[in-house]
Formats: sequence, structure tokens, C-alpha cells
Amino acid sequence: MSKPDSKLPLTGVRVLELGTLIAGPYAASVLAQFGAEVIKVESPSDGDPLRNWRKLHEGTSLWWYSQSRNKKSLTLDLKHEKGQAVVRKLVESADIVIENFRPGTLEKWNLGWEALHAINPNMNMVRVSGYGQSGPYRDRPGFAAIAESLGGMRYLAGYPDRPPVRVGVSIGDTLASLYGVIGALLALHHHKVNGGQGQLIDVALYEAVFGCMESLIPEFSAFGFVRERSGASLPGIAPSNTYPCRDGNYVIIAGNSDSIFKRLMVAIERPDLAEDPQLARNEGRVARVDMLDGAISGWTTRHDLEHVLAVLEKAAVPCGRIYNAEDIARDPHYKARDMLEEHQLPNGDQVTFPGIVPKLSETPGQTRWLGPQLGQHTGEILQQLGMSEQEVAELRQQGVV
Repeated sequence: MSKPDSKLPLTGVRVLELGTLIAGPYAASVLAQFGAEVIKVESPSDGDPLRNWRKLHEGTSLWWYSQSRNKKSLTLDLKHEKGQAVVRKLVESADIVIENFRPGTLEKWNLGWEALHAINPNMNMVRVSGYGQSGPYRDRPGFAAIAESLGGMRYLAGYPDRPPVRVGVSIGDTLASLYGVIGALLALHHHKVNGGQGQLIDVALYEAVFGCMESLIPEFSAFGFVRERSGASLPGIAPSNTYPCRDGNYVIIAGNSDSIFKRLMVAIERPDLAEDPQLARNEGRVARVDMLDGAISGWTTRHDLEHVLAVLEKAAVPCGRIYNAEDIARDPHYKARDMLEEHQLPNGDQVTFPGIVPKLSETPGQTRWLGPQLGQHTGEILQQLGMSEQEVAELRQQGVV
């Protein structure tokens, strides 16, 4: 499972991760997959709560093993002065510090941006929080569910005659993590090319969600238009929806470009609609979207899913079944793209984990090891800082590590 990292693009980059659960740690995970040395600081008593979330394998979360791959675990009590001193020592050689505490928390421990920047002016600090480091909502606790609501996403999710729903994953956290990675890499590039000091990267969960809301605000600003929930369809783009099949399955069909629409109509045996000049452009199709969806579903409901897919794929119409976990695990394309990695857990059990995204042609990311045991690298890291075995033992006795 362990692989050499000499060709990984972030080899030599040191990341200090101060945070728990998803938003900050997932950002560090992406950097670790591409070669960064990530030192994850955890509480000596119980570690990151993610270790105990969802399905456990012999007491440890499978999610933990996946998200914390390639990281080193260092236990530190950040409320203890000696623990804070270790962090400041680590910052001396850190390229990136990632944290997702509520704003002001690190400042209470003298570990905020100003204090750490003074130690290492070249260090870049990614700070992920619910509402950002400034503004009237700064001190509010924020989680992905709240960010998805404030950012506009939750209002649009679901059907118009029912309450809003959420996506079944913590999408707000993930989006914020990715923006954090982008910010860190931009800051590293700027320092390399233009010089200067390290930067503070302020990522708010709600802003990460809001940044993906397309034309939501321009449409309101220009026309006073408030976009509403539209179920499985994509508003303003037609036809694009989920359609029932004869065997009880559903198919996703996206026939919204002009040329694809014509091929779709021919495929579903409606050449009259393919040649209708009023449907030649998207705006005309949007005006008659209910009729089009009725025509498409009238065809799909007469056929089983496999037949629908075969006909539409032959016609080069974008379509697909709706996958669950079992479908993904058995899909040959996932395997061919190395998106299903086999790894051994500590007891030797073989488990499949997600592959790495994106795919780099010359320096692809790697899973060198799965999420570490709590404090697995504490002694190694502290001794690299110049501490003797006796000093490390004293810190353990005092509960600092």
C-alpha cells in the first residue's frame, strides 16, 4: 500500500492541520494525496470525532481511514501551554496551516494568524469557518447544513410542493474544503513566482456554497426573479429531467443542446418535434417543457431501462441510470479509471476506498497509507523537533500529548 512519493507534485510541502471533522481536514486530505506532508493535530483524549462517525470497523470509522489517508497523527492538548509551544515550533517549517475552529478560538491560545505569521512570514493559513473571519455573523457556530441554507442551495433542493431537502453528503463542507485547497495553492504559487509573504486564506462555508449558485443573484437583481425548487429538472434548460421506465427504474436524460434535442426526438419516435421550428432553440423548448417531458416519459414508460439506455446511447444522447453504492462498486468504468482502490485495514481485511481526483498525467496522486492510529506519529514528529525521548515521555505524563 505504501508507495514512493518522489514524483508527487506537492512533495516537500509541509502542512499543519489544526481542526476536526470535515471542512479543514478534507482540504488537508487533498493536499496529502498529492504528496504534501500533513501533520494532523488531534486531542490526546479522543482524537478527531470523525474516527467514530458512521460505519465502524473494529471501532474506527471507514470514513476516517479514507479522509485521513497519507496523514501523520500528532496528539497535542492545544489548551496547554506546552502543546501550544509545540504548534509554534512546527509552524517554523510549515508552508500551510489549515484550521476550522470558530473564529477567535485559536487567538485565545495565542495561535491565531498574527501570532503564527510573526513566527513564519512565509506560512499560508487556511481558515475555514461558517461565516468567515469578519462580518456580523462571524461568531456564530456554523455547520454545512446551515451554510447550504444561507448560501441558497437548500432552498432550491427538492420539489416545489414539499419542504426543502438536503443532499445526502456534507456538500457545504466539501465545497469549502476545495476552495481552501485552491486558495492555498494560489498563495503558494504567488509566493514562488512573485515573492512576498504568506497569505491568510479566509474561507466561509456559506460563501463556498454561494459561489456555486450560478445566476441566482443576477436574475434577482435584474428581474426580481426568485428561483424556486424544480424537483428533478434543471430550470431554464430543456429537456433535462428524470424519467420513469417500464420496469420501475429511472433514467436521467439531458437533451438540452439544439443538436442533441433533435437526435433525442428522433430516438423516441417523435420526428415531428425534432423538426418543429419553435423547439429549435432552448428558449422555445423551455416554454413547452411540460409537453416535452410528457413526450419523453410517454416513451420511457413503454420500455425497460436497459432498452432506453441502449437506444439513447446509440443516438449519442447523454443519459444514465441512477447509481447507488453497489452500482458504483461493480462499474467497470470506475475500475478502469482507478476510482476504486483496494487497501488493507490494520487487521488485514481488504476494503475498497475512493480513488483520487483529479488525474494528473505525470504526477498523479497516491494513497500511501490509510488514516493513522491516534498519535501514531507523535514520538517521531516531536523527536524531529529536537526533543529527547525523556522530554516526550514527560509530555505524555503531563497529558500534553
